[in-house]
Amino acid sequence: MGYNVLPVGLLLVGAYLVWTLVLSRQVLKNGNGVSIATTQINFEDIGGQSVAKKELQEALDFLRYSDRMKALGIRPLKGILLSGPTGTGKTLLAKAAAKYTDSAFLSVSGSEFVEMYAGVGAERVRGLFRRAREMVRKEKKTSAIIFIDEMDILGAKRGSNVSHHEYDQTLNQLLVEMDGLKAEQGAHILVMAATNRLEALDDALLRPGRFDRQVKVDLPDKEGRVAILKIHTKNKPLAKEVNLEEIAHETFGFSGAHLESVTNEAAIFALREESNEINEHHLHEAVEKVMLGEKLDRKPSIEELRRVAIHESGHAMLAEKVRPNSVAQISIRSRGNALGYVRHYPKDDLYLYTQAMLEDQIMVALAGALAEEVILGTKSTGAMGDYEQALNLVEKLLLAGMSSLGVVDVSLLSAEQRQPVTSAILTGLEERTMEIIKENTKVLLRLAEILADEETLTGDTLRICIEDVA
Repeated sequence: MGYNVLPVGLLLVGAYLVWTLVLSRQVLKNGNGVSIATTQINFEDIGGQSVAKKELQEALDFLRYSDRMKALGIRPLKGILLSGPTGTGKTLLAKAAAKYTDSAFLSVSGSEFVEMYAGVGAERVRGLFRRAREMVRKEKKTSAIIFIDEMDILGAKRGSNVSHHEYDQTLNQLLVEMDGLKAEQGAHILVMAATNRLEALDDALLRPGRFDRQVKVDLPDKEGRVAILKIHTKNKPLAKEVNLEEIAHETFGFSGAHLESVTNEAAIFALREESNEINEHHLHEAVEKVMLGEKLDRKPSIEELRRVAIHESGHAMLAEKVRPNSVAQISIRSRGNALGYVRHYPKDDLYLYTQAMLEDQIMVALAGALAEEVILGTKSTGAMGDYEQALNLVEKLLLAGMSSLGVVDVSLLSAEQRQPVTSAILTGLEERTMEIIKENTKVLLRLAEILADEETLTGDTLRICIEDVA
């Protein structure tokens, strides 16, 4: 019709963007994403982190006894950084810190600060600290704790996000706010943050005067796992024969979150059986579910079932040969992505491995496929995961200088340099594994036969079978 609609369209788009920005700032004003709570969690309610709790309590005493610290001329702490794997209790420790110091508690995720609009993240940071001071006055307290979860999102190294500078502006504002924290302002504000990617944080955050203390919150050891299990079974009816130390022994590498899931799944299994108590087998099955996933209805053919039985029997038999009494259970019931599995007892909470230990683990990983080859004449694709595990263990040997290459920078080696060494290690261990399997073929066949009928064998039954046939 000869009418130019472009100016009207641009005006509408501009109005939409302005309205969206206004809404975003209104959300900021209303404090969306910030959780304010009166926490009732004490340090006694957190198990398995005795070292982290002690270190954190010592740091928090600067806040509790501020007058004494001031008399000694000690500068108050501004920030405490909790780092460690997921599920280890970092958020619980922050809540317990608020209870320990009788502080107002504000919790927010690092992702809440990042917006596509310039300046919104920085304004959110200013608003967060402003709100903390208001809470102190409103609740008539002397201090507040701001807890920022997923700190690696907000505090990533500047320049790492090349798309725009909003991340950097937000981080800069946090640094400015932390530099401006002074007890003389009428309210002592302590910033606590949690991350499982410490290496991703900007160096400016980690210098003294910002995050003055770094507390490592690691996976619990055996004693810690027992303490966590006791906490999570307080409200659950356990049978008298349940041995939590044995469950803790089986769950090496589990975090507190994993252990809570184990106790919860065990209670669900008891409910399914209409049992009034949680028995030991409920907890063992819960450990398997958390490790491997739920049982599947998938049923292999008879030929596949025999192959899986031979494969898992190979793993189990060799594990018992290189490390006696190490197998907890062997099963050919499908769970998760596995058609079968062998569950091992960890000998102890080990943090160092010798060359012999790593080689034994590689041999156990190779034994399934080699058992198939000896008994059935061919291997199968069921060994792909085993080979991946074996290659990862070989990589550890290279990194630790336990190969013919000696101590080298593995990252500088080409594929042509690495492959012959890797092949030589695997070939030598395959020969040793094949020799053990051929010497124990009768044991292997008997185990596979029983396993094909029973589907599941305990470690004790497995060892009795090996002794009887041998």
